[in-house]
Amino acid sequence: MSATTTTSGTPVAAGTAVPTATAFAAARRRERRMLAVLALLALAAVAAFAFIGIKGNWEFALAIRFRKIATMAVVGVAIAWSSVLFQTVTGNRILTPSIMGFDQLFVLIQTVIVFLFGALALATADPRLLFSGQVAAMVGFSTLLHRWLFGRRGRDLYVMVLAGVIFGTLFGSLANLAARLINPNDFVVLQDSLFASLNQVDPGLLGFSALLIGAMAAWTLRLRHRLDVVALGRDHATNLGVDHAAVVNRALVIVAVLVSVATALVGPITFLGLLVANLARQLVGTFRHGVLLPAAALIAVITLVGGQLILERVFTMDTALTVIVNFVGGVYFIALLIRESRR
Repeated sequence: MSATTTTSGTPVAAGTAVPTATAFAAARRRERRMLAVLALLALAAVAAFAFIGIKGNWEFALAIRFRKIATMAVVGVAIAWSSVLFQTVTGNRILTPSIMGFDQLFVLIQTVIVFLFGALALATADPRLLFSGQVAAMVGFSTLLHRWLFGRRGRDLYVMVLAGVIFGTLFGSLANLAARLINPNDFVVLQDSLFASLNQVDPGLLGFSALLIGAMAAWTLRLRHRLDVVALGRDHATNLGVDHAAVVNRALVIVAVLVSVATALVGPITFLGLLVANLARQLVGTFRHGVLLPAAALIAVITLVGGQLILERVFTMDTALTVIVNFVGGVYFIALLIRESRR
């Protein structure tokens, strides 16, 4: 199979109609307009969340609110970018990195700590030590899985994804077994710790996570043009002179770090990545990662900050936002499955 390029050098698959210069310029203008709209909506959501309904000491209230906004921005960017990258390298729009078992490994680590040392140990543990251990365990698991399967001749990415599903099921089963053996009081504390929380993040961990995610984001931007080619598939990428395996390896390392940091920071948010990655593809209408990645990150910020604002100020509810996000994302996932099955 072969591929061709547009007048601007953008690769497209063989057999695909090459857009004219006018259509290409119109598409670029549409992408810029959509990014500008998303940026304005994100700024409006942040401003509304920060300033609406403040009573009493403004300095104290703003400090708390800006910390929550920073947490939601860091987590949103990490989940959005990791989901876009994972869908690109797997060539599948209904997959997210959570299918690799990261969420279940996080649950297993929390459960084993409570099982071995009790709920008090989990509540009083040094958050930096707990965070570092969880990130190291998740990145180590991903690295071992990748080197074991993807590095072998004849293995492909789908074998690694299938192995991730199996290991995720194993981790979930082990966590359920351990949870049944702990006392009821510890079980209640454990269940509370497994819900993703955006309200109780250590400021030191937040700053470290932002630096780590910023470094991964910068690395991703350097790879964005090669990711555009990888999105065409292995054969087209190879014909166009891109080392497909090398780009996929780097992308998977970035995905592992982003997902591990976000999960260890606030807990698992299963369907947020699926939701924002697919909405970004639909809104900007391009596969170019220089546009797709910032669009997905802005949608994630709008979803988290805007959703938290509506929950707190409109419905005055204390329900965790992540519960609502997972519910909406789950419905969206089912709709995607139905649509794909009809093609």
